[in-house]
Amino acid sequence: MPDDRYTIELSPPDLSPYAAGNTGIPYVTTFDSGRAGPHVVVNALTHGNEICGAIVLDRLFRDGVRPVAGKLTLSFANVAAYLTFDPANPTASRFVDEDFNRLWNPSTLEGDRQSAELQRARALRPLVAAADLLLDIHSMQQATAPLMLAGLTDKCLLLARRVGVPEFVVRDAGHAAGPRMRDYGAFADERSPAAALLVECGQHWEQRAAVVALDTTRRFLAASGILPSAEAASILAAAAPPQRVITVTDAVTIASEQFEFAEAYRGLEIVRRAGTVIARDGGREIRTPYDDCVLIMPSRRLLRGQTAVRLGRFTD
Repeated sequence: MPDDRYTIELSPPDLSPYAAGNTGIPYVTTFDSGRAGPHVVVNALTHGNEICGAIVLDRLFRDGVRPVAGKLTLSFANVAAYLTFDPANPTASRFVDEDFNRLWNPSTLEGDRQSAELQRARALRPLVAAADLLLDIHSMQQATAPLMLAGLTDKCLLLARRVGVPEFVVRDAGHAAGPRMRDYGAFADERSPAAALLVECGQHWEQRAAVVALDTTRRFLAASGILPSAEAASILAAAAPPQRVITVTDAVTIASEQFEFAEAYRGLEIVRRAGTVIARDGGREIRTPYDDCVLIMPSRRLLRGQTAVRLGRFTD
């Protein structure tokens, strides 16, 4: 497997100035232009160790970004996990009790089970349900190219195209362990205009992740229609590589306690021949289903029931 030692290049910002918010939900602030327009939500810290999003929201607050139409909400999600961040053990603050981004279906949110993450998801649910456009800012275990995860609906792919970055756009159905915020409710319904994107900005603690997160967020806000038109046009005119679309066809879910990859994959490897063994799960061989198979975000958290890797092909 790749080296598990990390260089921590990012410093977690102090979120105490944003704790009260103005929505009745701690760490959630809405700026309302008073004019008709979409409700745009930018969310950070779905996972407490993915601090590039917190850096971006802190920057938006300090820069005084305000909508000229509609509403803009800035949300820090799993602050309880974030506040445990320790550079000496940086992976430990991903969550408190369970993954916040596997809880987003009504049966889970309305069920009897309790956890720190469920409590917070239930508090944020009205905000997520009311959003017209949502950007959820994440980062990755591996130092690989950034990805925009656009789901399976055409409307979300079109939104990713309007944003224009990152270069790679992934269309995927999510995880067997549970739905993500990006896929909640109307976002996954092609009949609704509500759309959501999830951006993976690079390795969790590299400086580049914060740069990618800020650029993507600015372009998302410009594409949303809530910024002054001249400013939005200037932001979206900045050069960016042509986007390439990868459609995920298979998600490999770990079935045993003895899962291991055949090689030290980092992500976006193209396996040229169908039938190539890429992993072993107990006694089962995991093979590529077709030629030129792209490996998406191979995990280091090789736990039963979790996604080990997603398999896709270029479809642009």
